[in-house]
Order: sequence, then structure tokens, then C-alpha cells
Amino acid sequence: MITMKNADDALKTAYLGVVSEQLNTAINPLLAKIKQSASDVWGKEVRRLAQYGINGGIGAGEEDGALPEAAGNNYEQFVLTLKNLYGTIEISDKAIRASENSSGAFVNLLNAEMEGLLKASSYNFGRMLFGDGSGVLAKVGEINNGAIKVDSVKNLVEGMVIDFRAAQDGSIIASAGARRVLSIDRENKTITVSGTTLNSTTVPQNSLVTVQGSYNQEITGLGAIFKTTGDLYGLSRATHKWLIPYIKNNVGNISETAIQTAIDYLDENAGSRVNFIVCSSGVKRAFQNHLSTYKRNIDVMDLNGGYKAISYNGIPIVSDRFCPEGTMYLLNTDDYVLHQLCDWKWLEGEDGRVIKQVADKPVYKATLVKYADLICSRPCGQAMLTGITEA
Repeated sequence: MITMKNADDALKTAYLGVVSEQLNTAINPLLAKIKQSASDVWGKEVRRLAQYGINGGIGAGEEDGALPEAAGNNYEQFVLTLKNLYGTIEISDKAIRASENSSGAFVNLLNAEMEGLLKASSYNFGRMLFGDGSGVLAKVGEINNGAIKVDSVKNLVEGMVIDFRAAQDGSIIASAGARRVLSIDRENKTITVSGTTLNSTTVPQNSLVTVQGSYNQEITGLGAIFKTTGDLYGLSRATHKWLIPYIKNNVGNISETAIQTAIDYLDENAGSRVNFIVCSSGVKRAFQNHLSTYKRNIDVMDLNGGYKAISYNGIPIVSDRFCPEGTMYLLNTDDYVLHQLCDWKWLEGEDGRVIKQVADKPVYKATLVKYADLICSRPCGQAMLTGITEA
């Protein structure tokens, strides 16, 4: 007979290793390229020394003259607070009892829940990689008869639980928190949500749409790194210009020249070698059209995690659903580390159990946790092309 202890043991032993591997390598090809490490984690923070520039203790001089003055490496300290990443599964008591006399049925039940967790995690963690840490998914336009117009549906999916927040300070709008997305009209960029019908009085234009409870709590993704003003990792870009990546706007038609210009700039000015290119699907198609127009072969590469990519001079080009439209990132992934307190773990109670009953509900829940954040040690060694005409 299946018991809750059996289920608990299965989650700890049979599932944890597999799920951790899937979450770390199969969520996203970019994430699969990024090193994950517990180094430089101090308590709840990541504190990492970042070197910039070169050692200044070099020079040429007279045969019997003075030696060059010592001038060591330049360092600054990056500081980030570890973000709290969660993934949960829920199983009803009824479902457990219905399968308690069949181990096969119970395994199928657990498998279905874990597959759902992986699917949701793949969506949300993949989205965070391209975000700026704010968790903002879209901004609200007009609301007509419960149909909520938003400026973008790229980061929204049916089933997601969202908060509507004030544009001024990010506070949750009264009675507009924890709404589940019921449907999405992607052509007209409108959504409908659960609960009482909202209107433009309660949720005014330009209100923010965020994942439930996640406002300013997400990892420091590419959206935060590829900026020219403000602070990054506790340092001012105005003072530390090496925190500013190469950014080329209004590119228009994509070409090998535009790509190579960015690669050459990084090589010559930052000593950085691009080893991974990620773009929107429309940009990828535009580049494929460019190659076809000039009768160039389209080479295909196999990447870790079972992904495939087209190639530019041996550098993989991967499209990602969350990459902003008309955008291509040219990255040296050796400069990125996902610093973590530990790998994915089940949240355990005082009794060591990972499956717990939800208060006042006939439902059991288990939660995966990971405390981590992303740091790019050399932002000036990365590039972004925007305003690319998509195909």
C-alpha cells in the first residue's frame, strides 16, 4: 500500500536528482551554458571581487634605470542579495487515496505533478534570465468588459497567477492581487483573469503586471545587465564605465557585418571572446534569410542539453521565446556565474518531511527551493544589437 512516507522518500531519492538536473540544464540553452557555483556566497549575499583593466606594473626603460612602479590589478566588489526561487507541487488527498492500492497509479500521479513543475519552472526561470529583476511582465492599457489590454503578452501564459501593481510605487492594487490568467488573445494583446471583473478605475492604465509576490524579487537577468545608466551589483555605471556593455541600436537588416563588428569590438576593447549568441525567433529567421539570399550554408550545431543551434563562424545562434523582439545578445558565457547557496532542495519540515498538508485544505504540497542570483563579471565584454528587422 502506498503511504505518505513512501511518497516523501520517492521525492527525496528518485526525483530530486533528476529534477535538479532538468532544472539546471534543460530549462534553457543559455542557462545550460552558465556555470553554477556556491563560491563567493556569504550568508544571504553574493560578494565577488571583479577585476577590470590590466595590471599597471609594466614599462620599458634604460638599461640601468629605475624599474616600473608597482601597480597591481584593479578590483571592485560586486554585492547581490540571493534571490529566493521556488517551485511547488500539490496533490489532493482524494487523488492519493484513489491510487493508494496501485503503485503504478501513484507513480503516474507523481510523474504528472513533476512534469507540470518542470514545465512551469522552464517558463518562469527562462523568462527571468532575460528580465531586469523587477518581475514586471507587462503594463496595462484599457480594460473593456473584463478584457485587459496589455502592451505585451510575451511573458504571460494561461494558468499564471499575477498581481496588478501601481505604476508609481509597485504596491499591489487593492482587490487586484493573486489573479489567475484564464485566457490570452495574443493577436489583440488582451487577457482575462479570475475573480471579480476589473475596470480602468480600479486598475488604471500603465499599472504593472507581475508574477504573484515576485516584484523586485527575481534574479538579475540580461535586462538588468544591458543598461547604460543606474547601478549594477552595487556600483554606479556613471563612475565605472566598464559596467556598460556594447549596445548598438536601430540595426535594421541583420548582417554578418553587424554581428562581426560587435564581436571585433569586444575582442579589441575588452579582450572578450563571444561564444554564445541568443536572439528572438524573428531575428533568427531574418539571419537565415540573409544567409539564403547570399547562398551561404546554414550550419547546425548540437549543444549540451539536447539543444540545436545554427552557427556563425562556430558560434551557436539560439532563439529564445523570452528574448525581446528585434534583439540579439552576443555573450561570453565564461563571464557568467549563477551563484547559489545550494542546489535545488526540497523544503523540509521539522520532522524531515517534504510533503505537508496545506492548512485547512485536503491537499498536500511539496516545495523545491534554491537561493541564487546571476553575476556577469565583465559586462563590458558583452554586446546587444537592437532594432533588428524581424522576418
